[in-house]
Amino acid sequence: QVQPVESGGGLVQAGGSLRLSCAASGRTFSGYGTTWFRRPPGKDYEFVASITVDSTRTNFADSVKGRFTIARDNAKNTVYLQMNSLKPEDTAVYYCRVAGVWGQGTQVTVSS
Repeated sequence: QVQPVESGGGLVQAGGSLRLSCAASGRTFSGYGTTWFRRPPGKDYEFVASITVDSTRTNFADSVKGRFTIARDNAKNTVYLQMNSLKPEDTAVYYCRVAGVWGQGTQVTVSS
């Protein structure tokens, strides 16, 4: 079973950037698409971005379009979420999901 592990979260000022990583342990995840979600404080989970197994298609929530990008390196079993021009409303725990399995999440806090 694939087990995703997120990393790269932290505290950043508004306008700053962070790069999150979703690395797989266990079976390689090169055969699966990957989706990023987030859960802001006191709110429900939100879709953020997704990428297909062959990187030919990506999809983004309207709230992050033009600011976030997603990419994968199958040789490293890792998917990256590059987050630029961060806003306080991007504050959330960010999760990746691979083959229906969720990681433990990484906290992103954007200060104003």
